[in-house]
Amino acid sequence: MLQLLLHKKATGPVMEQAVRGLVLVPTKELARQAQSMMQQLAAYCARDVRVANVSAAEDSASQRAMLMEKPDVVVGTPSRILNHLKQDNLKLRDSLELLVVDEADLLFSFGFEDELKSLLCHLPRIYQAFLMSATFNEDVQALKELVLHNPVTLKLQESQLPGPDQLQQFQVVCETEEDKFLLVYALLKLSLIRGKALLFVNTLERGYRLRLFLEQFSIPSCVLNGELPLRSRCHIISQFNQGFYDCVIATDAEILGPPVKGKRRGRGSKGDKAADPESGVARGIDFHHVSAVLNFDLPPTPEAYIHRAGRTARANNPGIVLTFVLPTEQSCLAQIEALLSGEGEAPILLPYQFRMEEIESFRYRCRDAMRSVTKQAIREARLKEIKEELLHSEKLKTYFEDNPRDLQLLRHDLPLHPAVVKPHLGNVPDYLVPAALRDIVHPRKKRRKLPSCRKVKKVKTQNPLRDFKHRGKRLKATAKPS
Repeated sequence: MLQLLLHKKATGPVMEQAVRGLVLVPTKELARQAQSMMQQLAAYCARDVRVANVSAAEDSASQRAMLMEKPDVVVGTPSRILNHLKQDNLKLRDSLELLVVDEADLLFSFGFEDELKSLLCHLPRIYQAFLMSATFNEDVQALKELVLHNPVTLKLQESQLPGPDQLQQFQVVCETEEDKFLLVYALLKLSLIRGKALLFVNTLERGYRLRLFLEQFSIPSCVLNGELPLRSRCHIISQFNQGFYDCVIATDAEILGPPVKGKRRGRGSKGDKAADPESGVARGIDFHHVSAVLNFDLPPTPEAYIHRAGRTARANNPGIVLTFVLPTEQSCLAQIEALLSGEGEAPILLPYQFRMEEIESFRYRCRDAMRSVTKQAIREARLKEIKEELLHSEKLKTYFEDNPRDLQLLRHDLPLHPAVVKPHLGNVPDYLVPAALRDIVHPRKKRRKLPSCRKVKKVKTQNPLRDFKHRGKRLKATAKPS
């Protein structure tokens, strides 16, 4: 797209400035990422190619002024693009030449089918279209027939995930739900998993349950929640990439947008729907240097597993995927295995060599923590975090624009503490550490502290009238002359 726009401006006749490229994405985070990538690619020709992102609903006035300048490329979600088209802030019928649809398999599942059909009525009859999708399902087929005309299909022959030399994939069978919590506690508290980790769960309620459980043991983590403001979600990802904390708990994009035709986005089960349906986690978001992906809950579909696992082992870096499986989930695991390994090939998901009896000494601690994390505590935690993030995002927005350094002081892994926290659970006595691990295990240390001003140590002045311990210089006795 950028090459074509630059070539036409350099060699073709002088044309009136207009919007010639449109990029449609399913989530606001992907829109920001697409805009950032195009600006990086066009860093040395920023005057020739301008890119505008109109995905944020709260910036309508500034977006209107931005669109009046007619940028070369506009990025946004279908609902926001359609809104600007209806308000005549954006006109594409006479100028659009290129249409890009990214993450096509998510657009319909996020409920954008009606918006897409209405949006296409505002486009010219002739334009070039690109449609990208990680999977090819019924939604992609329907979108292909809607957007493309006599298309050329390009299928990458590479495997969907890196090979076993770069990405190691394991499964561990947990007999009960309690075993899953016990295992994740041992892995994180004993630092058996080094580096940054993404923990995937299937519902938002499960995410906060896991976070409050880890808080009981002083293991900092944060939940990437679609209910939070966009600015907060992007700040969470930014701080995670910078290494301020090592654990992020996330849900699939399919949880935020139910993949059921005919349903509008955001109408999931009670308590699990996200306030912002145009937010996604599992796909496209650029997490840096993720060492491990832990599927605390088994992915609902084989495709969801691939998208989760794709967050690690990127750019030739090694990675590990560890999937917790209950006995009742063996059939779903078999489907994932079939997709990964194919027929007659060796299994990809290897059994994780971990003896649960070695960590039985931690079970009573695990039960204490699980009893403290009640449904009421989870509701209070969600409400408290949303209130705090709204405060940080809205009221302090202008302050942080003037004082960007102070933005680093905002942490998203601070304890929520709606449940009763027992301080002794944060320490691991040496006698509880399994004998086989005592030489290699170092219990997780406290999180990295942010830089702060050096404290000047106050020198205590002794007051003999208060403590009666004043020791002054004794006068030496002088001999009197005879």
